[in-house]
Amino acid sequence: MATLITNRRQVLKAGAALGGLAASGLSMPALAQDKRLRMFWWGSKERADRTSKVNKLYEAAHPGVSINGETLGWSDYWPRLATQTAGRNAPDVIQMDYRYIVEYARRGALLPLDDYMPSVLKIEDFGKPAIDCGRVEGKLYGINLGVNSTTKVYDAETLQQIGVEEPHWDWTWAEYGDWSLRVAQASKRDGYWGIEDSGGIEAALECWLRQQGKALYTADGKPAFDVQDVTGWLGFWHELRQKKAIPPADIQALDKQTPETNMLAQGHAASIQTNSNQLVAHQVLSKTKLKLTMQPSGGPGSKPGQYMKPSMLFSIAARSQNAEEAARVANFYVTDPEAGKVLGVERGVPASKTLRDTVAPTLDELSRAMLDYISFVTDKVGELPPSPPKGAGEINFLLKRINEQVGFEQSSPAEGAKQFVDEANSIIDRG
Repeated sequence: MATLITNRRQVLKAGAALGGLAASGLSMPALAQDKRLRMFWWGSKERADRTSKVNKLYEAAHPGVSINGETLGWSDYWPRLATQTAGRNAPDVIQMDYRYIVEYARRGALLPLDDYMPSVLKIEDFGKPAIDCGRVEGKLYGINLGVNSTTKVYDAETLQQIGVEEPHWDWTWAEYGDWSLRVAQASKRDGYWGIEDSGGIEAALECWLRQQGKALYTADGKPAFDVQDVTGWLGFWHELRQKKAIPPADIQALDKQTPETNMLAQGHAASIQTNSNQLVAHQVLSKTKLKLTMQPSGGPGSKPGQYMKPSMLFSIAARSQNAEEAARVANFYVTDPEAGKVLGVERGVPASKTLRDTVAPTLDELSRAMLDYISFVTDKVGELPPSPPKGAGEINFLLKRINEQVGFEQSSPAEGAKQFVDEANSIIDRG
């Protein structure tokens, strides 16, 4: 009995001490049960606002848990994440891309999540393909945040004003190029074209290769393209440049691969290459109505170029001190009805059928367009390719640089292609 009284007095004294700290304005020490998580993602302000709201929903439902969010644009995100990972200071919850997940998983930077299924991660209704896209060598390292596919976002309102037809989903690449020139001529605006220069966009190159029965990478992670393939690709865009059918190199170089800097947002193009889930971000930046259509086709007899993919995933840092709580946060994002209503389809169409059915009636016209687009392309796409190998992200930036060199006439398409293939193989070998 004396021991219980003594312990009770100690608790009261500790409480009084904490109260004194609070009254004096000094910081109170974190209680043992407090869990502080860091979350890092890339994206637009629209994504940041939605993410912040969901994090606040989670904190309200889980007292003692706080989530500190940080966001950057795509091109700045990966160098920062690489630096933090190398410094053993990676955030707990990491927004991960399909192209990078193999690299980060194999270097031991990500936590295998299989042990959290189904006790914490209740994602069974995703279906096997939507779950397995987050696996590397059989282990789950990423939780699918949404399904999307590549797309052409275009300015339907401006096209109507200048009297040019909207792009068709079954047009060939050449037809898109001809259309771009017609838009430039009909608009009577200096520095305005139908399409951007997509020669430096990896997803566009991959679509073009797949339509020819080829691929970007082999199943064992080697480049599947050769110099002839890339010469044809760079040459196609070089020819459009010479015809003045697309932006010249000095204007295209203004695009830093962010929603705010692309040719559509800057008023230089009526159509851009992007991902279907990014329609919201692009529309926020546009005063005119935008729509979606598929990438150009390879013509009669070609194979499907596009595929359904995880728009992005949530991964957990291998060194996280609150890994289970981080997994609960990720689960909240992909299963909670209220979180789903806030997120909408900005990160892609929910992989969970239950959540998709819950969210669908709440979507506005713009978000519904993205949902309808995924339904439209479902029977027109090919299979999801294997996760890109380590170094694929670096090759993505390499393609942009090489295309710019050709655009500035520092090298020919053939010279640029050889340099690209040589450097790409070197990056993969080094990895």
